[in-house]
Amino acid sequence: MGYIKYLKQTWNKPSTEVSELMKERQIEWRNQPTTVRISKPTRIDRARALGYKAKKGFVIVRQRLKRGGRQRPDIKGGRRSAHSSQRKVVGKNYQQIAEERANKAYPNCEVLNSYYITKDGKNIWYEIILIDRDSSTVYMSKNTAWARDTKGKVFRGMTSAGKKARGLRKKGIGSEKTRPSKKANKGRH
Repeated sequence: MGYIKYLKQTWNKPSTEVSELMKERQIEWRNQPTTVRISKPTRIDRARALGYKAKKGFVIVRQRLKRGGRQRPDIKGGRRSAHSSQRKVVGKNYQQIAEERANKAYPNCEVLNSYYITKDGKNIWYEIILIDRDSSTVYMSKNTAWARDTKGKVFRGMTSAGKKARGLRKKGIGSEKTRPSKKANKGRH
């Protein structure tokens, strides 16, 4: 077995030493800014599986998000209808929001993919793989040449996390109402 397979096993079933190490890292990461560019991926097995290459033009960003339900400001005074609840259900997952925030911090890059790192009671961390749109080495590879012509892919829900949030990972029976989009299908009936 190669070292990547052992790394994957360690992440899937962490030992007590690995858990302690992650707790120490969480303490360190909490004091850092929400968006941090890092030199190499924390989970090299996931990064490599999602298309990361250790060459010029690839950027890794660690993004921290606050966990918890999204709420509207406190409703004060007067009667409110049954529909005016305080809880707001947003059709986006944490991963998609993390990708969007990382892309806002690095507007000259395009999101390739992202993966989960860890979470605690307040925060959740993701690492986002970005491709530099201006890098010449990116254009040489057929796997990343699309970044030259594409802009704002993450904001249109075109990344893997965005497609998952919109229910586009499934095809056929049971997913008739997901295409072309949930909104478009609602208008059809």
